[in-house]
Amino acid sequence: MGLMDKLKGELIDIIQWLDDTDDTLVYRFARYDNEIKYGAKLVVREGQVAAFINEGKLADVFRPGTYALETRNLPILATLQGWKYGFSSPFKAEVYYCSTRQFTNLKWGTPGPATMRDAELGVVRVTAYGLYSIKLGDPALFIREIVGTDSLFTTASIEDNLRGKIGSHIKEALPDAGIPVIDLESKVIQLGETLRARITPAMHALGLELTEVQVQDIGLPAEVERAIDKAGAMRVIGNMQEYTQYETASSIRDAANNPGGLAAVGVAAGIGIGMAGQMGAAMGGATPGTPTAPVSPPPLPAQCRFFVAVNGQQTGPFDKSVLLQMVQSGQLKLESLVWKQGMTDWAAAGQTAELADMFVTPPPLP
Repeated sequence: MGLMDKLKGELIDIIQWLDDTDDTLVYRFARYDNEIKYGAKLVVREGQVAAFINEGKLADVFRPGTYALETRNLPILATLQGWKYGFSSPFKAEVYYCSTRQFTNLKWGTPGPATMRDAELGVVRVTAYGLYSIKLGDPALFIREIVGTDSLFTTASIEDNLRGKIGSHIKEALPDAGIPVIDLESKVIQLGETLRARITPAMHALGLELTEVQVQDIGLPAEVERAIDKAGAMRVIGNMQEYTQYETASSIRDAANNPGGLAAVGVAAGIGIGMAGQMGAAMGGATPGTPTAPVSPPPLPAQCRFFVAVNGQQTGPFDKSVLLQMVQSGQLKLESLVWKQGMTDWAAAGQTAELADMFVTPPPLP
């Protein structure tokens, strides 16, 4: 190799950086001991800036574009080097490429539970975690304050520090947000914006911009989650008596839609009453001094039982307690046809003396 080839090999005439990673914030161009040729071409692509460092001092910063490195393009560096007009010798300087795109899907989480005072649940310990995004806002400041002389600086190099800042700030933001614990899950976007506003000044001091903070989940103690579930269930049920009446009416409606269903309900009720009577007789013992023969109670008074026409079909017979439930559920109306033994023909329920009082609504209390 000749002397001229050796000299040419020590000079750099094209400076560029092709980033094939997704986590590199700053990359120092591998110059080694080579000198940059005067008039060399500097290529800065979109999403990059190039910073020149001369003898440990930040000199010039180049935005996206292609530059010929000459005295007119390096005003600060030319002053530091003491070049005179027309001087075209090689020079030494460190070139740092900085990525200005957004770095997303960085994770954060509270280092421990945050204590909140809730008006309904009292003192509650809450945790949270999510994602955040950053980008370089001031590359020169970032190099001075954070990068230093590192040849390669990635998001992993600073992620622990940023995660700690976000986690600490959310422990302050959660109690100050004024959001009830039950509503925290529905206010995650508001929490993210509040958190971003709180941390932005600390990021600017490092030359970074916090572009987004996502709160993905709020963690509550198991006993608090159970209390929330119970409160929701009680709101759904409301008045227990009304809930029981509704369930009874629903079962009658379902049985009415099945031919013979209401009759089956009546038969089941009769069987239950009969079994209860047999059990009572079996458990009853003889009284000392009295005959051991079982004492039979008098027969029950006969109840008035009606058949009801439901969806064009005959159902029943039903006693007045079942008929009252059918009135409350809307299955039995004033115009519904009914019949009992002794009637010559079917008649409207509202015109039947035994049933008319079921449709009377009492006036409001004074």
